[in-house]
Amino acid sequence: MQRYRAGRGCWTTTVLPGALALLLVLALQLAGFAPLLRAGQLVFDAWLRAEPRAYEEAPVRVVDIDEESIRRLGQWPWPRTQIAQLERRLGEAGASAIALDIVFSEPDRTSPPRLAEALARGGGGDPRVIATLAALPDNDAELATAMQALPVVNGFFLTNDPPRVQAMPKAGFAISGNPPDDALPRYRNAILPIPVLDAAAQGSGSLTLGGDADGIIRKAPLLARQGSQILPSLSLEALRVAQGAGSIVIKTSDGSGNLAGGGARQVTAIKVGQFEAPTTGAGELWMYYTAPRAERVVPAWKILSGALTPDEMARMFSGHIVFVGTGAMGLRDLVSTPVRDREPGVMIHAQAAEQIILGKFMVRPDWSPGLERALVLALGGLLLALLPRLGAARGAALGLGLAGASLAGSWWAFHHWHFLIDPVVPVLAVLAVYLAETVLTYWREERARSYIHQAFDRYLSPELVRRIAADPRQLELGGEERQMTVLFCDIRSFSRISESLPPRDIIRFLIGFLTPMCDILLARRATIDKFIGDAILAFWNAPVDDPDQYEHAARAALDMVARLATLNTEMPAQADQPWPGDVHIGIGLNAGPCCVGNMGSAQRLSYSLIGDTVNLASRIEGLTKLYGVTIALGATLRRELTTFACLELDRARVVGRDAPEEIFALLGDENLASDPAFRHFAAGHAAMLAAYRTKHWETAERWLDESEPDAKKLGLGKLYGLYRDRVAALRQSPPPADWDGVFTALEK
Repeated sequence: MQRYRAGRGCWTTTVLPGALALLLVLALQLAGFAPLLRAGQLVFDAWLRAEPRAYEEAPVRVVDIDEESIRRLGQWPWPRTQIAQLERRLGEAGASAIALDIVFSEPDRTSPPRLAEALARGGGGDPRVIATLAALPDNDAELATAMQALPVVNGFFLTNDPPRVQAMPKAGFAISGNPPDDALPRYRNAILPIPVLDAAAQGSGSLTLGGDADGIIRKAPLLARQGSQILPSLSLEALRVAQGAGSIVIKTSDGSGNLAGGGARQVTAIKVGQFEAPTTGAGELWMYYTAPRAERVVPAWKILSGALTPDEMARMFSGHIVFVGTGAMGLRDLVSTPVRDREPGVMIHAQAAEQIILGKFMVRPDWSPGLERALVLALGGLLLALLPRLGAARGAALGLGLAGASLAGSWWAFHHWHFLIDPVVPVLAVLAVYLAETVLTYWREERARSYIHQAFDRYLSPELVRRIAADPRQLELGGEERQMTVLFCDIRSFSRISESLPPRDIIRFLIGFLTPMCDILLARRATIDKFIGDAILAFWNAPVDDPDQYEHAARAALDMVARLATLNTEMPAQADQPWPGDVHIGIGLNAGPCCVGNMGSAQRLSYSLIGDTVNLASRIEGLTKLYGVTIALGATLRRELTTFACLELDRARVVGRDAPEEIFALLGDENLASDPAFRHFAAGHAAMLAAYRTKHWETAERWLDESEPDAKKLGLGKLYGLYRDRVAALRQSPPPADWDGVFTALEK
């Protein structure tokens, strides 16, 4: 057992990369990661191409205005009288509904009255010819007359252009549940047939087909929304008109009992007449395409030229829903489907109607996402548990078997029940676990020795790295007590800065800030313990002795403030460097005994320090915001910095400590400390504090008035405002007799 642990590490450490990879795959699945969805769609496409829906005779026909029809009957658009003739012949043959996958959105330019208008405007026509043309019937009116006598369903397009025209349904909707307002695809504008034709038809349906991101039509929308109106698709409206149904019933998730936990309302099924179709939440029908079938399609020229006898017409069209569309290449009504690269758009509507009539559906059950997530955890978890024991070769065999089982299960569900179960994410989970557990873990273990020096150089001092390399036993847990100096540095208002920058720019800003700050600390012989978000923790006198630790810490803090002032001037001028205006920091310094060494667990070590000195340094840094200073330090360190310009700020009882601590501000080095003006100000400041603590409020106010101008020059304006407020409050409500002048901090 000991040999196994030494060779492969403990089980928890071994499976950690695989567990993280598994969680990442699960997170991508939960987030609906687009490439994963696309891969799943491609698998569904493969299943559909391998086994398309078997064609069955259904009362649906397509009249195709194909290349041959245009060659025989003339270029498109044809006169509306020709369309009227086509509709009449289909009506005479007994068509139950004539659905037009064509939008007559403009008047017929070949109509005789419009030709008369054109001649009159040109001024060169014979008046008698113009009068004769003007007296002839209007083509659009003739088509409208034909429509009024027939079960015609007009088509219209929905767009997201600026709102101009509102489409209106010809029949109402009954909703079982609450309206699926947010589930349906929304559009702002409609392209409708001209009013005379729109009014003449018995039905009106949308022709708009929204493909997936790759442009392939996998689902046909049966419903859409424009403004407050729910609108049917051409196929759905054709089914309604063919059956003479009065309305369409929409079943939603909270009406069918499928909605749990208050989720969003979605469409679950649509019922029209005697037919009901399961849908996606957005009211779409998964298209279960057949292979191309010639018997479904009749060229338009055969109907208009009389090539079909009345008996043949009746056999083909009696009781049928007839979709009229344009399949000619030049008319641009071609779409891509999983089974054909170029399919006439009218065929989508026709096959949707076929599926609903025959009850042959390809569905993605509402429980399928849950099943796929369970498979991710089950298959990935199984491989994760067994792989450390099996090794790479047998683990690969197991992984291939699990991936193959996932694919086979998906195919089995499609083949037997026409269910769409996505195998991609379970397969990816198996692959991710295997790679993480073999390739990445192997690489990490093999490369660890060659990179240890480089990795440690980024976090520890070079001296510590040399000591560890010379004596690896120093990586064992433990520590030693030392007299040390600790520095905490934090960016002011970092949350506000984070709100104003994108995540990538926040990282670039932090790099631009932390790099020069760390350069200063390392130059002053500091050991950088860690980065806590935007904060820096550093210390002196470990791992090697530093007899000048106090001076190094003070000068490092002053250098950091000076460098930040330069950055605030230089960085905003650099276009490639995000820098949010003037950046301010707070630095807390403290000195005292600490325990320093390798802290952590048996699996993970960190060279760090602990102790009350560290905690107090953190609290002192937090108080810089209260007193409005940049650098604050504790009393122990102040006693060591005899030549530096320091001023007492307050006596404070910080959070987590009962004993009060004298807090000082570090304002400059020995040059400022020896300046006569500063020494005069420091004496007045001390007198103000003495008067304040002995309750001589008038004396304290006099010193505040006298010293405040110099205080503002030194950046102590907020401090003096604080004391002025305190004195005013204490004069109004005198403190108790045992008041000691100690401020109690309530926040860290």
